[in-house]
Amino acid sequence: MLSVLRNRTYRQLFTAQVVALVGTGLATVALGLLAYDIAGADAGSVLGTALAIKMGAYVAIAPMIGAMADRLPRRTLLAGADLTRAAVALILPFVDQVWQVYVLIFLLQSASAAFTPTFQAVIPDVLPAERDYTQALSLSRLAYDLESLFSPALAAALLSLISYNWLFLGTVAGFLASAVLVVAGVLPKPSAARESRTGTRHAKATAGTRLFFTTPPLRSLLALNLAVAAASATVTVNSVVYVRDHLGLGVADVSLALGAYGGGSMLVALLLPRVLERVSDRTVMLRGALLLAAVFAALGAVTGAGGGGWRWPTLLAVWAAFGAACSMVLTPTGRLIRRSAPPEQRASAFAAQFSLSHSCWMLTYPLAGWLGAAAGLQSAVIVLGLITLASGMLAVHLWPSLASTEPEYTELHAARTHLAEANGRRCPAAGWTGQSGPE
Repeated sequence: MLSVLRNRTYRQLFTAQVVALVGTGLATVALGLLAYDIAGADAGSVLGTALAIKMGAYVAIAPMIGAMADRLPRRTLLAGADLTRAAVALILPFVDQVWQVYVLIFLLQSASAAFTPTFQAVIPDVLPAERDYTQALSLSRLAYDLESLFSPALAAALLSLISYNWLFLGTVAGFLASAVLVVAGVLPKPSAARESRTGTRHAKATAGTRLFFTTPPLRSLLALNLAVAAASATVTVNSVVYVRDHLGLGVADVSLALGAYGGGSMLVALLLPRVLERVSDRTVMLRGALLLAAVFAALGAVTGAGGGGWRWPTLLAVWAAFGAACSMVLTPTGRLIRRSAPPEQRASAFAAQFSLSHSCWMLTYPLAGWLGAAAGLQSAVIVLGLITLASGMLAVHLWPSLASTEPEYTELHAARTHLAEANGRRCPAAGWTGQSGPE
């Protein structure tokens, strides 16, 4: 898997991603402590609102950036987003009002909504070979999982030496380092044939979303996003409730539970490059979604049990299984989008995926919290488990095996599209002779 790092441009971009993720992790810890300093006992509501603002920025801003991506140099867009995030992180330690936190969080997450989809759309051009790109996706998944484990530990170590305000300087350093690495890299430039500069701004902003609703595998991905969001929300929101209240364990065990989730995800990310050489994306992703539904059934058994020492190791196994199944769905997502979207719509497609997937989290995060608090954990497991099962079954229905999105299918689709555009008319599938397109 590490052989892909021999590519100098990708190595710089991957390093930029890692240092930015570490900076983001430090900011997450520092933000919680800042909220407590400002709001005291109401810090939870402040953070909850900040999370809602974060998701709102992701959902609203990403499609707009996707619409403008072809008009801006990608290096400028990526570096500008990093510099914006660094500037916001530099200001955060000096705020003393809750509304100021909300404004800065919106700016910070808007910049992230510009950076992440653009970064994701660049990688297929940097690594055009299917095998290399698959390895890059697995490395990216590992980076996210390792950040969730490493950043809190690093923050805890730093907080034993410095005050939390200094953590924001670590965030600033991470984003500045990311900007330097992006600027230093030689990013491939989209060819004129791949650029799409026509159409209204609204049409371009919604192009990726429309592509999702008209392409069978991407329609299925919408349902898969909801299944993953239901499972990850259960882990993120209710881990502390399961460990502290349901099982009566200590604070350190919460980290262990979250570590089990990350461990399951990392294990699958390591294994998938070889698996995907023999098994289709469809098979892996759909089985991952259906596995999530089965894991919810196991979680229901743990939740409904009255007692017993077996519940804690079983919960760890359930959390690890959640992580593994989520990784089965998430890791091949970039391959699916690359194969399903014409090259000139790739940036819009990645932006749409970023926006639509976070729309699912906007639904499941509060649902997991409210149901768990108001109706109990078992009710939350049942409702979210049913959502996951229904989403998985819908994904199977929406993604027929014939629409397997193999490379030949993508090239055929792209050639038809380009030929139709060149002729100024719709190109019927039955009448297409099979000549190669403009690429």
